[in-house]
This record gives sequence, structure tokens and C-alpha cells, in this order.
Amino acid sequence: MTATAYAMVSQVRYRELTTRIALAAFIGATAWVVTPTIWPLAWFGAVLATQAIDWAVFRRFRLDPAWSPDLPYLVLCCATTVLSVVVYAGITAYLWFEGGEAGRIFAMVQCAGGLLHVSLHMHHVRPILISAVASHAAFFLGLPVFGAVSAGNWYELLIAIGGVLYMSHLVVAVRQSSMTTTALQAARDAEQRARQKAEVASAAKSDFLAVVSHEIRTPMNAVISAANLLRQTRLDTRQREHVSMLIDAGDVLMGLLNDVLDFSKIEAGKMELESAEMIVRERLAMLNRLWEPRARANGVRLTLRVDPAAPEAVRTDPLRFQQILFNLLSNAVKFTAHGEIVVSVDWDGARLSVAVSDTGCGIPAARLAQVFNSFEQADVGTTRHHGGTGLGLSISRKLAEIMGGELTVASTEGEGSTFTLVLPVEAVAGEAARPERAVEMEGSLRGRSILAADDHEVNRRILTLLLEPHGCRLTLVENGAEAVEAAAREPFDAILMDMQMPVMDGLEATRRIRQGAVNGRTPVVALTANALDVHRAAWDAAGVHAFLTKPIDPVILARTLAEACAAEGREAEAVA
Repeated sequence: MTATAYAMVSQVRYRELTTRIALAAFIGATAWVVTPTIWPLAWFGAVLATQAIDWAVFRRFRLDPAWSPDLPYLVLCCATTVLSVVVYAGITAYLWFEGGEAGRIFAMVQCAGGLLHVSLHMHHVRPILISAVASHAAFFLGLPVFGAVSAGNWYELLIAIGGVLYMSHLVVAVRQSSMTTTALQAARDAEQRARQKAEVASAAKSDFLAVVSHEIRTPMNAVISAANLLRQTRLDTRQREHVSMLIDAGDVLMGLLNDVLDFSKIEAGKMELESAEMIVRERLAMLNRLWEPRARANGVRLTLRVDPAAPEAVRTDPLRFQQILFNLLSNAVKFTAHGEIVVSVDWDGARLSVAVSDTGCGIPAARLAQVFNSFEQADVGTTRHHGGTGLGLSISRKLAEIMGGELTVASTEGEGSTFTLVLPVEAVAGEAARPERAVEMEGSLRGRSILAADDHEVNRRILTLLLEPHGCRLTLVENGAEAVEAAAREPFDAILMDMQMPVMDGLEATRRIRQGAVNGRTPVVALTANALDVHRAAWDAAGVHAFLTKPIDPVILARTLAEACAAEGREAEAVA
């Protein structure tokens, strides 16, 4: 028998204490009405005394639910139970002998109720259950038998036989209740184990994705960066075509990795949205500039039509808005061989509606409902002919739903498709906040001193090839400890910091540099293959200026460093 069962019985008895006392008061009052003597009052006093003893003995289990009683204490518990039940049921004998016919009936009903009470509340611990049931049964069966024998009226034995039948039914009911309770507890335990397994599996999946992301991004950083550097050299037409193919393939692979990470994040319910002002026409124009050359290369016109009533700026998540439209335009360009693609923007006062229509191949009616399913595409040959994972539309719809909107599709096979994004947004009153002017790139890093920490030799070589043409002085170190030492020796205009490094990781190095006197205010830019939100949060806590992921985008890297150096200069002027 487990200690938990004893604690459960103790908690039940404590919870029902007031009910038992109130019921005893009612029974005593009824007995006094039937036989107005001092004995019902004396009985009620005895009940209070035995209930106090019961409370004190079983209190040990309430104070320490995990405590397992030894044999002497178990005997004490059983003896206390017998005492309290004998006293509580003693009114049954009094009414049987002194209450007449009505008293006998009331006595048997009261005793039957007592049997039901202890059977339901004490079945968790068999020794205590037997102690309570045996005491009640002695009155419930013994009184009719004693009456039949003493009076010579054998018909009264029928009451005892009825009592036996009642107790047999009670045994069945209690057994069924116990089995049901056990089954429910087992189901709860199984659910808890399943939840724990799910949490472990989710953590394992997150760890796996983090490792996969890091291990893919690290070599792809070398591949894509080398391709970008190669494209800047003098190449003939065929060589330039080969380099473009290499870069495009790298972009596809990184798009696949980002899709898987986003999908996993949405599935886990960990996709977090930001709320910021977005200039509608500028954001749409940017997407139009990005996709118009690709559409034109396919012989397709890309047209943008914005409702004049649409607000200049709205409050939403600009990154996720752009991600959804990027996926829709990507599909439209991919599946449209001729004709045009039209992006139409409408406003109804509370919701921004963006429809992307194309004159492409369209979607068969039988497959229309499946285009938003994960890893599904409209045709089994789509992946072979056009590429893709089938995650883009699924992610886009889920993002739209998380943002409180919807993403729908209407299509006619052979004529084209229209995907419509509808989002509830808040129009920004007054003049919209414009993004800060980008730092002028030409010569903005010239003469700047940059410290870069990365344990991978290829990555350090790539940083050298990417940044030295900008005229900056680059100091390279292999781990966080060397970065801390270098930062303690001389001031830098900006620091590039990898995350996973031997000896000391980038986070700890950043914290120590922040505590130093020489570069305590120098902007630190995280440049890492660890691209999950948990990694970004860790870097934010460390106080970095910006968070960049590998593979390195040469333009974004140079611009971010230029902004960091400019910010450091403004801060230095403010301090001075």
C-alpha cells in the first residue's frame, strides 16, 4: 500500500469532517425527538471526542503525504477508525432498542448510509476500509439477527438477509468505483507521460534543428560567400552563368532551411509577432522591384495597383507581411509562363486586402483544397518541374491566421489563380515614421578598426576577402578568450562575434568585453550560424548591436558594420 493512498484517505476524512459532525447533530436531534432522553446528547459528545482523536491521528499523513506508516502506527490508525465508527454507529443500537418501529427503520437507514460513506471514502487503504466496514456491518447485520433470536421472531432474519444483499451490491459498486478511479488515474498518468515525452521530443527536435541549422549554414557560408566573391572577379559569360547557378542553388537551399525552421516554430506555437509601423506603398514597391526583373525575364508583366483610399502606413508585423507576399509572388512568377501578374491592394477601413493574381497554369479543382497543406503541392510533378518543398503556402496561411487574418485562393485550371491575403491592421494617423536613412556605403568603413572572432579558418578568410576591400583594418581571433584579450589591449570601432567557439563562446566573450574599460561601449555584431529565436534572444540579452546569420550577405554585413561604427561615433560624441 502506498503512502499516497494513506494521505488520500486522510485528506478525504479531513475534508468531510464538518459534514460528519453536521450529520451527527441531525441524527442526534432526530433520536432525541424519537426518544427524548439524555443519551442522544451524550452520544453526540462522544462523536465529537472520537472525531477529534481521528483528526489528530490522521494529521500525520496530511503534514507529510509521502510518509509511509510503520506497523504500530497502522494498528493505531485501524484502532482509531474502529473506535470512531463504533461510537458513530452506536446510535443505531440505541434507536433499535429504544425507538420502536420508526427507530428501527431510521437506525437501519443510518447504518446503511454509514456503510456507503466509509466504503466510498476509505477504499484506497484496505486495512482501514476493513476496520470501518466491519464495525458498521456488526451493527447492520448483528442487530436484526439478535432481535430475531431474542424475540423468537425468525421473520426478522429477512432484514439481515436484506442487509447481506445490500452489502454485496455495495461491494460491487465500490469495486467498480475503485476500478474506475484506478483507470482514470492510469489515464492521467499516461497523459502526463505522453506530455512529458512530447516535451522531450519537442526539445530534441529543437536541438536537432539547431544543430542542422548550424551545420548547414557553416559550410554554406563558405560556398555562397566564395561564389559572391567569385562573381566580383573578371569572368566570361559561361563562367558567370555557372556562378549564378551556384548562388541560386545556395539561395534555394537556405530558403528550404528557413521554411523548415519557420514551420517547426509555428507547429510548436512559438511564432512571435512584432507590432511596428509599415509604410504600405514603400513595402509593396520594394517587393515589386525585387520580383519585376524575374517576371520580365519570363516574359511576364508585373503590375502593382493600390487603392487610393489605402492608408499611407499601418501597424502590423512588417517582416511576416513581407514573407507572405514574397511567397505568393514567388509562386506567381514560378507558375506563370506568359501574360501578367497583378498585385491589387484594397482597404475597407479596418482590413488591408492584397490579392496576387496571375495568368499561369492554374490549379485543378480537385487539388485546390490541398495547396495549403504542409509538404503538398498542386501536382505531384510540381517539385520536379519547379522545385520547392510545399511549405511556402502552408506557412503563409498559418502566419496570416496568427496575425488574425486569412489567406484564400481562387483558381481556374488553364486560366490562372488569385491568392488573397486579408489582414486586420491599424491605420497610422498623421505622418508615418520613415525608416532611418541608410548609412552611405561608399568609404564608410575606410580606416575603421574591426575585431572579428570566429573559430573556423574558412570563415575568417571569407571575412578578410569581404571587408578588406572596404579599407578597414581587420583583427582576426579564433575564440572568445582571444577576443576578450584583444579587446582589452586596444579600442575597436566594431566587433564581429561568432557564437559557438572553443575555450570561450561568443556570448560569454561579449559579456566580458562589456565589462571592460577599453571596448565596453563598442558595438558588437553577432555573426553566427545559430539562427533560432532562442539564439537571437540570448544575443539580445548580451546586448549586441545587431544579429546576423550565416551565410554572410556581403552587402548586409558591410551596411550593418557601417551603421554600428556610425552609432559608436554618435555615442562617443554624446559622452564627450
